[in-house]
Amino acid sequence: MSTARIHYAGIATRAVALAIDVAIVHLLVFAGGAILALVASLVGDLRLDTLARVLVAGAWAAAVAGYFVMFWSMVGQTPGMRMMDLRVTTGAGEPPSVSRSLVRVVGLALAIIPLFAGFLPVLVDDRRRGVHDLLAGTVVVHPVRVAAGHGAPA
Repeated sequence: MSTARIHYAGIATRAVALAIDVAIVHLLVFAGGAILALVASLVGDLRLDTLARVLVAGAWAAAVAGYFVMFWSMVGQTPGMRMMDLRVTTGAGEPPSVSRSLVRVVGLALAIIPLFAGFLPVLVDDRRRGVHDLLAGTVVVHPVRVAAGHGAPA
């Protein structure tokens, strides 16, 4: 009986995946904002007061959080993680639930706020978990692929 070795993702591949995801989600948000600005310019003069600016900021936060929560809970990886061959899993090896993904995205924000210091535990933790992983009970791994014709013995 052999046990498969788990390959936990390091800080560099995780950082590149996060940068790709941030670029993707902001392209989507900016495209949506451009469409809304175009419609507003056609309708007439639109001025944003303080409440409208707060609502726009809330919509931005919801779009970013929704992007990560949707991908993590549905398929266990974002497009950036897929490009870097990464997957986020629970201790049981399954994609995190929606609630666990929500905790993870809040933890991600908390990890970023103090100049990305919340990612420093990745350098010393044996399973390479950041603050957001510790809070949500998740790990980021390189998925193990079985080559065609070289499956596990029966």
